[in-house]
Amino acid sequence: MEKFPSTKANVEKQFEQELAASFEPKRKRIFKKFFAAALGSIPWVGGFLNAAIDFKADEDQFKANSLYIQWLQEHSKKMSELGETLNNVAVRLNEFPEEIDQRIESEEYLQIVRKAFRTWNDTDTSEKKELVRKLITNAGAYKLVPDDLIRLFIDWINIYHEVHFAVIKSIFENSGITRSQIWNLLNGTNVREDSLEADLFKMIIRDLSMGGVIRQHRATNYQGDFIKKTIKKAPSSIYKSAFDNQEQYELTELGKQFVHYTMNEIVDRIS
Repeated sequence: MEKFPSTKANVEKQFEQELAASFEPKRKRIFKKFFAAALGSIPWVGGFLNAAIDFKADEDQFKANSLYIQWLQEHSKKMSELGETLNNVAVRLNEFPEEIDQRIESEEYLQIVRKAFRTWNDTDTSEKKELVRKLITNAGAYKLVPDDLIRLFIDWINIYHEVHFAVIKSIFENSGITRSQIWNLLNGTNVREDSLEADLFKMIIRDLSMGGVIRQHRATNYQGDFIKKTIKKAPSSIYKSAFDNQEQYELTELGKQFVHYTMNEIVDRIS
């Protein structure tokens, strides 16, 4: 019978080596650190790898345990997806010159990798996992913002829903867009102001505004100071619509960097 490593550490190390096998020696060493940081941040990985080895070693014994088989099958899918994501990030980073090597093996970057893959593991949607993948890749390829902000972006992926990201993307692609225009892009149906849909839409805009991701458009002077608006309003007995078509919205500078890191593939090399 084939002998398998018996400890969690040995099993994970073997998997890391398999992931890094296709890279040249120096990058192989670096990417093994990256893979170790990612795999070590996900609680079930070691248990799954050991369980898979136990199953291979005594398949007949475990075949009778349907729950065990079901657990293995479910986590086999997760493991395949995780391996594909890790390989995708490594392949993209490997296209960059050695100037990024110090960055991607630094403890600061590996801490980001651990935090990001905990989020990757906790999310149920492919959309959020894709945001994490792009963020990790871009954060390794260049450093446009401090690492503290990268960690903030990971928190945003955690707390916001996919519909928040759809609004962010709409504003990014159409700076100066109004609430009415955002609604028409994402939904387009006519709803009452006192409807659940209107309340939800207002909540999303409020979340992103309070979170510092978006803001109403503001004119600036040459020094970058925001200029106050001159308000000339006739009194009205009706509150502003959830789908207002007057006020324009734009991303904050934080919001722009979030989009740059999480919604774009790598386009620039590290400086």
